[in-house]
Amino acid sequence: MRPVETTDPEGIDYGWVMQTTFVLTIVVGAPAVALSSLPFELATWGQRANFAVRAGAVAWLCIAVLVYLYAWRRASAETDE
Repeated sequence: MRPVETTDPEGIDYGWVMQTTFVLTIVVGAPAVALSSLPFELATWGQRANFAVRAGAVAWLCIAVLVYLYAWRRASAETDE
């Protein structure tokens, strides 16, 4: 029986997509959301949290789509070989 830690997916490795999306959202998305909040006056913590959730959702979605497309192209290139 193979260990749980190893996988050999056919096609897109969705585990890799989820992990990479998580890491890139923290490393790239969080600073981008913080920088994008600078032009706005966010006086209360509620306004700040609301902005962070809304802008963070957009950042996460964009990063997730880009990571998925990268994985799809990589999987397509591997099957063409």
